[in-house]
Amino acid sequence: MTSQKRDPAGLPADLRERVLEASLRARAPGRALPSPPEISPVEGLGRAADAFYGLLCALDDADWARPALRGLDVQGLVGHLTGVEEDVHRCLAGNAAVAEADHVESTQPAAARQAGRPPARTRAEWRRAADHTLQLVRTADLDGEVAMHGIRLPLGALLVARAFELWVHDNDIRKAVGLPPSVPDSSTLRLMTELAAGLLPGAAARTGLGTHTSLRLVLTGPGGGTWDLILGGGPPGRVAVTIVTDAVGFCRLVGNRITPAELDPYITGDEGRAAAVLAAASALALD
Repeated sequence: MTSQKRDPAGLPADLRERVLEASLRARAPGRALPSPPEISPVEGLGRAADAFYGLLCALDDADWARPALRGLDVQGLVGHLTGVEEDVHRCLAGNAAVAEADHVESTQPAAARQAGRPPARTRAEWRRAADHTLQLVRTADLDGEVAMHGIRLPLGALLVARAFELWVHDNDIRKAVGLPPSVPDSSTLRLMTELAAGLLPGAAARTGLGTHTSLRLVLTGPGGGTWDLILGGGPPGRVAVTIVTDAVGFCRLVGNRITPAELDPYITGDEGRAAAVLAAASALALD
């Protein structure tokens, strides 16, 4: 009889891998359990806006002057977000120019006009802009397609993307001022993971993942789930790559705030393809 190698605890050395692989084979794609309460994209954006505003209210005047992102201080970054909301307003009004506008260049004037303003004025301007967005979309058709900053997608998906961006920049500000990172509530996080998984095939195509790849993406924790995705050309087939990782960490990757190495996912199958998939995920960020 051949003896099986064991670790110091007396367990087979490959036990973890065997259990994970058996679990992945047994589990159909779906949501993590217990599933968080479902909320609408409008509610998700509202929650993200309230969380972001709470952070802004907690900052002192010195915090607003701290460097935050791509040459902007915190006040300029909040101005950028005001500019994004103003572009949402133009998008909903049918302004064709905003459809292909660059995300950063289009919002730079709103960021620049914050210079020299009292922080309270910048904070109030952003809150008014966000509230106006929420007012405009409460009775809108969330399935209707809209175009903004080079992306075409249903309005509901755009609102989730806005919640996603608010959370990413919330953490940019927290990092700038020395506060611990935040995590979305599980219902909002579920909207974010659904959006990220849904956009991944398009991102893979844009980043050149031309070879057919069958991906099983497993995001763990509240707000996570399991998705079977076909990336690249070719018919559906046997799962070639499985990526298992934390839902919040994956969203940080999608926001281009951590690298795949920092994410430290569990991967089975072709590691080269898995690396290309993770690179595609991080390319979804607009900043």
